[in-house]
Order: sequence, then C-alpha cells, then structure tokens
Amino acid sequence: MSFSLADARFRLVRALGLFRRGLASLRMRGPRATWQRVGAQFGLSAPRAQRPLLAADLRPFAPFDVPAHATPAVSIVVPVYGHLPQTLACLRAIAAHPPQAAIEIVVVDDASPDDSAATLARIGGLRLHALPINAGFIGACNAGAALARGRYLLFLNNDTVPQPGWLDAMLATFAREPDAGIVGAQLRYPDGRLQEAGTMLVRDGRGENRGRFADPMHPQLRYRADVDYVSGAALMLPRALFARLGGFDARYAPAYYEDADLALRVREAGLRVLVQPEACVVHLEGASAGTDLSQGMKAAQARNQPVFAARWAHVLAQRPADPVAAGRLPRPGVPQVLIVDSVTPMPDRDSASLRLVNLMRLLREAGAHVVFLPADRRHVGAATQALQASGVEVWYTPHTGSTAQWLRTHGARFSRVMLCRHYIAREFLPLVRRHAPQARVIFDTIDLHYVRELRGAQVSGDAALRRAAERTREQELDVVGHCDTTLVVSPSEVALLAHDAPQAQVALLSNLHEIAGPGLPFAQRRGLVFVGGFRHPPNVDAVKWFVGKVFPKIRAHLPQLRFHCIGDHVDDAIAALGRVEGVEIHGHVPDIAPYMDGCRIAVAPLRFGAGVKGKVNLSMANGQPVVATACAAEGMQLRDGHDVLLADDADAFAAAVVRLYDDEALWNRLATHGLDNVRRHFSLDAARRTVRTVFFDDDATAPPLTPR
Repeated sequence: MSFSLADARFRLVRALGLFRRGLASLRMRGPRATWQRVGAQFGLSAPRAQRPLLAADLRPFAPFDVPAHATPAVSIVVPVYGHLPQTLACLRAIAAHPPQAAIEIVVVDDASPDDSAATLARIGGLRLHALPINAGFIGACNAGAALARGRYLLFLNNDTVPQPGWLDAMLATFAREPDAGIVGAQLRYPDGRLQEAGTMLVRDGRGENRGRFADPMHPQLRYRADVDYVSGAALMLPRALFARLGGFDARYAPAYYEDADLALRVREAGLRVLVQPEACVVHLEGASAGTDLSQGMKAAQARNQPVFAARWAHVLAQRPADPVAAGRLPRPGVPQVLIVDSVTPMPDRDSASLRLVNLMRLLREAGAHVVFLPADRRHVGAATQALQASGVEVWYTPHTGSTAQWLRTHGARFSRVMLCRHYIAREFLPLVRRHAPQARVIFDTIDLHYVRELRGAQVSGDAALRRAAERTREQELDVVGHCDTTLVVSPSEVALLAHDAPQAQVALLSNLHEIAGPGLPFAQRRGLVFVGGFRHPPNVDAVKWFVGKVFPKIRAHLPQLRFHCIGDHVDDAIAALGRVEGVEIHGHVPDIAPYMDGCRIAVAPLRFGAGVKGKVNLSMANGQPVVATACAAEGMQLRDGHDVLLADDADAFAAAVVRLYDDEALWNRLATHGLDNVRRHFSLDAARRTVRTVFFDDDATAPPLTPR
C-alpha cells in the first residue's frame, strides 16, 4: 500500500495532539490522573479479548445433577440417538456452568441403540423422554418441544459443549431485540476455529456458513447479525412461536434443512433471525450424523436441498448465485455508518458514552449497519463485547492494521462518517476525505470543548488554561468549518456556533435517555446523590465545592442526611472527602439504579462546563428531582421551581436542598415535570427525526424513519 501525505499528516497531528492533551491534563488533573488516562488511551491494562474454551468432559459416567426449575424461562431440548459420551459431556458442561436464567433440560432419547436411556435416567433434575421407535432428529425435537414448559425453546445437539454464559447471551438478545424470532449461537470447532456465525442462503438453496475456519474474534464475524438461518445445533425461539408455526416441518424428515425452513417461516412472519456471537457453543460437527453425504442420515442433506429450494423459490430468487457473495454481510443496499471516537464507550460510566451507544441504537433501528472504530484500536473487554452483542461491528487490533490501512480498505463502504471530539476529528478528517470521499462527514462535538475550557479557566483564574482554551477554540472551529454537519447537544451551543461559525451546518442532537419512570415515592427515599466521573475536571471542582461550602450548611438543618458520591477515577483529594461526616465516596458502582431509585434528591453543583449534563437527565429520567446550578441546567429547557431548583451560591444551594428535602408536594411536582422534560427533549423518540435528517436524508438507501 502507498503511503500518502494524508497518512503522514494523520500520524503527525495525532502525535502532537496526544502530547498537548497530556500537558493540559497534567495542569488540570495532576500526574496520577494523567497516567491513568495514558493507560486507558494506550490499553496498558486492557483485558484479554478471548477466553480459553471449555473442553468436553469425557470421563466415565458417575451420577450428577443438572439445573432444574419448576417454572423455567428456557427449556433446553436435546435429541439423542446413541453417542452417550458426547451427551454426557454436553450435560456436564451445562451443570458445571449453569445459566443465570431458570432452565429445564428435556432429553429425548430417539430409541438409541446403546444404553443412553438407562444411563441418562440416573442424572438428577433431567427430564428424560424415551421414544419407543426412532423418529429422527425432527421427530425427536418436536416431541421434546411438546413436553417443554419454558417460555423459550432452545434446541441443542448432544455433540456440543456449551460455553459459559451462552444461554444468557441468547436470552438477553430477545430482551434487547423485541422483533427477534430466532437467536442462534456462534459455533466453534474444538480447536477454537470458527465453524459458523450464522448461515446465508445461495440461490440454489445451499447454505453458506459465515466465517467457516476463520478467527472467531474477527470483527466482521463477532457482532450480532441478521442472517438467513442459524444451525439447529443451538437455536432458541419462543415456544409459542414454534407451536404457531407448526414446529419443524416433517417434509424434511429425518433431518437437514428443517432449521433453514423454520427460519424462513419466522422471517415470513415478520420477525428476525439473529446470530449472537456472545453465545459460544463448541460443536463436534458430524459426531452424530457423520459427514459423508452419500450415506446414512447425512444423505438426507443432499436429498432435501431440492425440496427446500422448491418450497422457497420466491425467496431464493433474491439471493446471490455466488456462495462468496451470498455469505457477505451487510447485504448490498444497507447504508453503512462509521463512527470514530477516542475510546470505546462505557455507558455505565459517563453520559457521553450513554449518548453514543443510544445513537448507535437509533441508527440500527432505522436500518443502518453501524461500524465503530476506537481511535486507540483496543478491545476493552466487556464494553467492546456489549457493543458487538447489540449489533455494532467493532474493530480492534490486530485486525485493523494501521488506521490509514484500515480506512484504505474499508472507506468505500460508508455513506456517513461521524468523528467524535475535535481532537479526533482533526486527526482523522484528512484520511476520511482521502479514503471515503463519497461519505458525508459529521462532527460530533460531544460538547463544545472550548466553552468548557474557557469557563474552567475563568473559575480558576489560570492564564495558562485560558491560552490553552483559546487554542482549543481555534482548532474546534476549524474542524466545524471542514465538516459537512456539526452536532451539538444544547440550543445555547447552536446559538453560539451561529455566531462563531455562521457558515456551518449545525444540528441539535442532545443527550439520549430511556425513560425509567417515577421509581419509589418520596417517603421511601433518603439522602442526596451526585453522579459523575472524576477524570472530568468540572465534576472534581463541583464535589469539592459542594462538600466544602454547601454540605455543612445542609447538615446544620438535616444532621442525619447522607451524601452519596458516585463516579470512577476517584483520586486522593476526592477520596479524602469521605472522611467528612455524612459523605460517602462510592467510586464506580456497577448498578446505579438503587441510588436513582432510593435517594431523594440529586445535586448538580457544577460551577463550569459545557453542553447538557447527563447527570441531570439521568436523575430526571428516574423521577428523581434535582437541585442544580444554572451552569448544570444550561440548554435543558428547565424552569426554576417547575422541573428543577436552581441556585449558584452556597447559601442558596443549601437552602434549596433543605426546602425540597422536606416538601413532598414540591418534590412530586419537580419529579413529574422532570420526567416530562426528558420525555420531550432527551428521549430516543425525541431524537429520531434529527437522526434521519443527519444520517439518511439525500441517501438513496435511506431506511424508513420508524424503527423496524
């Protein structure tokens, strides 16, 4: 590949940008917090992206128990015809790593020629059904489904070794995707190679396994994807849907093509067929049926292909004739959107991440294929996997190569490219213009950094910070001028850019929140809460000011009141505040819901910042009233005394908290109006039209506005 001036400029601008941001961080955060940011930027503590596979346990039989619930959510149906050692290994894997969901296991012995039935009867908790004569795979599965009690059926071959977390990942996909009809697992060979990540159909009815023999961690095979069908070796669907469709079609007896046929019937019913790579199952392909297409049960595969092709000729006519083309995703005509941010979003840790993840969700619901490239090109474990499980194609080393190389290879795919934060946009914009010239480039400010930095310099009185903020302003406005559209999060920032960058095309896309609802009533709530990460200087300043100047005045009136401070990257100065009576510094908490639901008031005592404050949206979306400074409430269409209480000096802020803490009528009024504010301005529904305008208008492949 040639090395261009755009490539060289990218490397130079990136190096200079990292150096300058490092110096700025040293001034604002100090050496320890800066080193933490360096570690995050370069992945110095990134977890391993792949865990070793659980191997088949082929020890001689000894009695054991499997999970069994009287009211299961999922019924695992395992058809068995001999091959007892494989069946035992499958059941042992489930027993050793039981799912979190309530399950039952229904084993259907299909008149096995060995002693499978007698041995399996000795396993505690197993529901064993022995057929008097051999019914074949389809007959055994249908018989097991008729006995099942769970809301969902999960058909599982006995020559599989389910990996930890497999079933819960499949079940979670149904919760996340309400129009899912079938969810399948990623199947692997025992040596770790990929067997399939779903299957796509060729015009003649053959199936093309996605990724066969490839690296199962490859980004293009690792995201939750819509496929033509998934293997019956590990296939989950609602039991009621299976019954409504009449089960597996007996025309394919004894086996083969019944899974493809069922999938197409599910799609015909208006539902989706998904493969979820977070659900991993090792499959000993051919252990039960062999691999020779000319004899035995496997011969039915060749015999059933023309039966299937005739049945679904109207669908197959739309599929490619070439198997390689058939196996590619996304399909031609699907709009593809590239999003680049500094690091992978972690929506449980900051509001910008939550907004970005919800934007990706809106894009997927509108029919786009979303590709995310973190500028650090790191796989960061759970956050990366969560994006992939939701259907986002996430790239990381070693699969990316260099950034320039990746864009040379993939740039032609995209109709839109969104670059987040001015320093990322400055680095990537020349490369995007060179390698994706057809794409409209969107600059997502997150918030206008120069506004926040100028306000911070004003509060601190630091001349060096003022000069740095002016440089940020120059750079940020330069990016605005060179991108096709700029996204800001508040009306005040729209107005500011109308003055500072009058030629720019600016769109308002604010914070994006799901409405959680009112939560617990006034009488069942206690205490105050603040939410915000401490890599963000405005949050550090806010908590120090609140604990030092405001909280003592509140405690003078409410001596038992406790203040809960939640946010990651707690430094020594913030941790020391925990020694103040009534102050609890929690750091990061994995589940914030108990504090949103249980604390009576949220406080947002920010003295500087920019954009819209996610902490305020979050509390209001949970029916939790907020006392805030004017800066914290900026750009949110809030009115003092209607949906928020506003105060800027310590005395007034303390008085507002004390008043609200004891006034149930005021509390209920603010809670109700706060929920309404989020619903009207910061919900996913409120953002759909802007997303359509920015990402799909003037695009010939634009999908419908409403979610699919």
